[in-house]
Amino acid sequence: QVQLVESGGGSVQAGGSLRLSCAASGYTHRVSCMGWFRQVPGKEREGLARINTITGGDTLYADSVKGRFTITRDTARSGVHLQMNSLKPEDAAMYFCAAGTICVPGLEEKGFGYWGQGTQVTVSS
Repeated sequence: QVQLVESGGGSVQAGGSLRLSCAASGYTHRVSCMGWFRQVPGKEREGLARINTITGGDTLYADSVKGRFTITRDTARSGVHLQMNSLKPEDAAMYFCAAGTICVPGLEEKGFGYWGQGTQVTVSS
């Protein structure tokens, strides 16, 4: 099993920045792809970004965050970060870290077999 723990969520004003972190533990050798998703109540989980954690490349972003969010790997903690800039009120959500054995095309949930518990992000206007 792989355990994922997110941190870094909180409250910020519109236009501000936050940096989310995700640390992986357990059978991390199974993981070569990690990503970030978010969800608001009553809506489906939205894929935001993902990265190949072996190469640090093969990044992919959702149009809604492209140019504002950046995903990077944290080799020391077998995890990833998500730098979020120019935050908007519509970015408010529960943010989830996810991990998978390979990076598949797209940002769909089915590409990831391991999930964290989430960290809340609130953006005030």
